[in-house]
Amino acid sequence: MSKQIGVLRGLLTAAAAAAFIVTWSSGFIIPAFATVDVAPLTLLVWRFVPLAIVLLLIVRVSGAAKGVTRRDVRTQALIGLFAQFGYCAAVYGAVATGIATGTVALIDAVQPLIVAVLVGPILGLRVRGSQWAGLALGAVGVLLVVRSQFGSSAAPPIAYLLPATAMVCLIVGTFLQRRSAVQTGVLVTLAIHVTVTAVLLLVVSAATGSLVPPASASFWLAVVLTALFPTLAAYGLYWWLLRRVGITALQALLFLIAPATAIAGGILLGEPLTIVTFVGFALCGLGVAAVLRGEAKTRREQSALAA
Repeated sequence: MSKQIGVLRGLLTAAAAAAFIVTWSSGFIIPAFATVDVAPLTLLVWRFVPLAIVLLLIVRVSGAAKGVTRRDVRTQALIGLFAQFGYCAAVYGAVATGIATGTVALIDAVQPLIVAVLVGPILGLRVRGSQWAGLALGAVGVLLVVRSQFGSSAAPPIAYLLPATAMVCLIVGTFLQRRSAVQTGVLVTLAIHVTVTAVLLLVVSAATGSLVPPASASFWLAVVLTALFPTLAAYGLYWWLLRRVGITALQALLFLIAPATAIAGGILLGEPLTIVTFVGFALCGLGVAAVLRGEAKTRREQSALAA
């Protein structure tokens, strides 16, 4: 019975990881379509404001916030400031400047290496030699994936600071969450993050004259899609997987975001896909496999010691 439960848990985690990759990648693709005739800030604010209202109502009716303290709310608000507001604002800005979606996804691909360097001194976690090798292999794969897309953008060089800013924001938010003793449920976590982001976006969009939305059906379809997939699904899975598989394994999964985004960008947006791109895909997959295998070995050793 325990073996069957273990298999089911593994299948559930694998399904969640696949869904995470697809939904997180959609956060790059949808804005590329939706911000052609609309200011990125306009789409972003209406992505979060209605969703914040809905989530707060669900939390209130369900009683999910029972036992959540003001300190918990403050901590999650700070995490949301970086992981959602800072990250999403920078990503949307990068896509709006014309940087290829696969290149913007480089922010998620470089992040694992930075996190792997920092988990030791900040969290006191061990990263195995095989995991370092896998991270390095994945990084090479990602660089190959995005190399074929760098020439397809007319964005000014300074625009590439936006993906870098997004990467830093998500790293800070992830470490704040991992170090925090606050363990609010995924629903409450999302509600706080989305609400903080919505309030800040309302202020910024009102100040810049970007608040009034267009009446087009395509805009509101994009609002619904971005609220459901890259916000609810992707962020919910991100925090769930962080607790489920650990920070190193989760960062390894981020290596697959750039290939997934590049494929979608090639199919839907006509962005370039070359032989070099597909070689990069293969290296990304090998890198992720090496990191996950090392993580599984560490967990087995910890279980053996505990027994």
